[in-house]
This record gives sequence, C-alpha cells and structure tokens, in this order.
Amino acid sequence: MYNSYFGFKETPFSLTPDPRYLYFSPNHSEAINHLLYGINERKGFILITGGIGAGKTTVCRALLNRLDKNTKSALILNSFISDMELLKLIVQEFEIKVATGTETKKEYIDALNNFLLENYSNGGNAALLIDEAQNLSRDVLEQLRMLSNLETEKEKLIQIVLIGQPELKDIISSPSLKQLNERIVVRYNLMPLDYKDIKGYVEHRLIIAGGMGNLSFSANCFKKLHHFSEGNPRRINSICDRALLIAYTEDVRAISGKIIKKAVKDLYDFKSGDSLIKNRIKVWHTLSLVLLILLIFTVGFHFLNINKYSSKEIEENIKEEKIVTEPIPADDEEKKETEKTTDVILNEEDSVSMLFSLFYNNEKSFDFYEDKTTLSVVNYRFSPEYYVLLKKPFRVNINNTSEEQKYLVIISGNEKGATCLDNSGAEREITRNFLLENWGGIASWVYPYRQWNYLLAKGAVDSYVLKLQESLNKLGYMIDLTGKYDDATFQVVKQFQKDFGLDPDGITGPRTRALIYQMAD
Repeated sequence: MYNSYFGFKETPFSLTPDPRYLYFSPNHSEAINHLLYGINERKGFILITGGIGAGKTTVCRALLNRLDKNTKSALILNSFISDMELLKLIVQEFEIKVATGTETKKEYIDALNNFLLENYSNGGNAALLIDEAQNLSRDVLEQLRMLSNLETEKEKLIQIVLIGQPELKDIISSPSLKQLNERIVVRYNLMPLDYKDIKGYVEHRLIIAGGMGNLSFSANCFKKLHHFSEGNPRRINSICDRALLIAYTEDVRAISGKIIKKAVKDLYDFKSGDSLIKNRIKVWHTLSLVLLILLIFTVGFHFLNINKYSSKEIEENIKEEKIVTEPIPADDEEKKETEKTTDVILNEEDSVSMLFSLFYNNEKSFDFYEDKTTLSVVNYRFSPEYYVLLKKPFRVNINNTSEEQKYLVIISGNEKGATCLDNSGAEREITRNFLLENWGGIASWVYPYRQWNYLLAKGAVDSYVLKLQESLNKLGYMIDLTGKYDDATFQVVKQFQKDFGLDPDGITGPRTRALIYQMAD
C-alpha cells in the first residue's frame, strides 16, 4: 500500500526470509562464517541456535548462496517428520535416483552413500541443512547421527547443519543423545542486534527495497525501536512495517519515536507491554531484596561463628595447621602454576569462536556485505620459534594425551611469551617455555579473501603485485616497488616460500597470500 508513496520497488520489511535482505551484523557474519568453516572443513555436525525471529532461516538461505560450487546442498524446512520420511526427503533434495518400489531404510541409505562417495571422488562436498530442528524427534536425531557415519577413513562425506531455537541445545544435551552431542564441534548461538546495529539494519533493508532517500528515521526512533524490539529482527520488521503504514496514512515522510510507539501499540497492545516491563522491574526488585537479606544473614552467621573462638584458639589453630607460617613446597608451587594455565586450554568450538571474534575486533573496517569477502580458517605447520613472526591472532593445537584436540588462542607474542585468551575470553599472559612445551605444530587464523583461486605469477601487472612487493619489503625480503611480477619478484617469492615450508614455485597463490597477510603488519 505504501510502496509507491515512499518510492519502494518492493516491501522493505517483509517477514519472508529473503537472503538479499540479510544484514551482516557481527553476529550474523560470525554465524555465516561458523557455517562455512564447519562445512568446508568437513566437521560433520554444526549447530546454529537463536531465538524466534533472530534471522536463522535467512542466514540459512544466505549460506546456500555462498557455498562452493562443488558443494551439493539439501535444505529441509519441514521438521515434523519420521526417520523414514527424513531419508526420503534427503534423497529427493539431493536428486538421487532410487529404484522404484524400494521402501526400506537400507535401500535409501545405500543410495545416499553411493551418491556421497561418487561426489567425494569428484572433489565435491555435501551439506544437509535442517531448519526448525528443535521439532525433530529423538528417533530422527538418532538417524542423523547414524548418517554422520557415512565417511571415508579421513573425512566426513556429509556435513549436517542443525538450525533451531535455544531449546534445541537442551534436547541434544539429554543423556539419550549423548553420542550426537559429542559429535557437534561447531556451534553458534545467534544473538539479537545491538543498538548500534539497528540503524544499519533498517537502512540496509530500505536500500535493497529500492528506496530513493525520501524517507527518514529520527535518532530517537532508533532508540525506541531497539527498546521495543529488543534487537529481534522479526520484531523490527513488524514494527517498521506498521510505522511506515502509519506515516503513509498521516502523509508524513519522517519516522519519529512517536510513530514507533503508535506502531507498537497497534501490534502488541502497548499498555500490556508496559505493565509487563513494570512487572519485570518489580520481580527484579523483589529478587534483589531477597538476595540482599540472604547475604546479610550469611555474613552475620559467619561472623558469629568466628567469634566463638578466642584469639588464643585462633593462634593455636594457625600454628597447628601451619597456615602461612612455612614456605609453600616446590611441588605445590608447580601445581599452582599448572592451575593458572589450564583455563587457557580451549576446545575446538571455543577456539574457533574466539578466532572469529578477534578478527572482527581487530579488522573494524572490514565489511562482510560490501566487500563481498569470504572468511576462511587456514592451517600451517610451524616450528614453535616462529610464533613471534605471527602478527595477527591465531590458534595453535597443543600436545595432549586426550582424544579431543585442544588449542591455545594467541593474541600476540614476543620473546618472553605471549598474550592469549582463557576460557572466559579474558586476556592472560603465558611464558615462552609454556608455549614452546605445549606447541603442537599447527597454527590457524582467519583469512579474508575474494577469490581463493586468484594467482599472481611472472608477467602479471596488477595493483596487487605492488601490495605484494610492499608486504615482502616489510618482512625483510627487499625488492623494488615496480608493480610488475618480474623475475626479481618471482625469486623473492620463491625464497619466502622455501623459508616457511611452502611449495617454492614462485607463484603467489592463496596459501602464500594468507601467510603474508598474517606476518605483514
């Protein structure tokens, strides 16, 4: 109704999950990158959760547009199905031919396995995405676990993405699904938009809808919008859609905080919502009061117990227990030091999540949507003494005896040691000896690229050649800045590759570029 009035080609705040309208906030970008990492690295199971209207389905559809052309994909939207119906849908989505009249699980699984093996032998991958996965029965979830057994000796043939509401985590954590839960190594919970992202979200949708700039939103409008929507994209769409309708009926082209309040009142019964907010405040006040009383009671009880002892008895107890009167034995000091470092040892899920978070924090000018850039986690084998040469955050696997691989996430390093993240995300200092003793050899970091197959070779004349030469100079490989990939550049690149264990072919391919990206400031 209002599209022609505001000059839109289509409705900007539709509730349909159109991937063109996906706004890449840091949260949504991380979700996409977790998905791409899990699929491209063949991790088997990936879990993406988020509240109703958080944008999970839109992320799911946007992912399909970003998958490698060699990755076959299947998307299942109906999750109220039996295990047999699941197999039929998977076979149908992958366009696998099954002999007519075969209705057994074995026939379907054999057909799927043959398809996956042939796909893998041709250099392909396969991704199965299941939306609203919280509705899957335990039998279906167990069937999915069994499908994950379709693998070669080294890699998974199919990557299974479960997308659902937060309760999906509780379902999978149940004892009956322990085996499935342990197989999920890539997880991400999609959070609501921050206040600072609301403006970008709204403007992005207006632009995609073909807006000509004849509509404005006030600063107060965004504050109200964030307050009432709590950062939920679906609610933002509903409120903005109603706000535009109100503006149209009032013949105005500016959305104010007042119009947003009117829209909320129309949609959600403002008075009820207002009383709900007040009730929440009352509940928190009550809880705070109860906690305060309990704290006072606990402190008072503890104080009374302390005063049961005379100062003489306390002195005798101290002497008897040798509290602080003797130096801590060397073994205890080693134990204490070990306890300080155990919380910097991270699992696969946490280490990947922290890597992406560090990337976004350090690369603040990076715009996932505008740059049309793909993020990849690259792996290199390094001798431990090279850690000081890595200038951007990275993770390294550690030597450990457990079956589950563990990692350190390093922010920066120097000759004395390194700054890393612990399992709470806080920065911690570790010594050089600790790092060298635990160094497992494989360092990984996030690398942004546009074209993975883009190569620079002898004879090339390109602005990227000049950037390459500048970076090599920073690393101490001195070369004239000509912008031409001449023989001198070829020889220097070849020497760099040889120094760091790459194939010394003199061609600057993706792995050479990713290493230079990591080492050059």
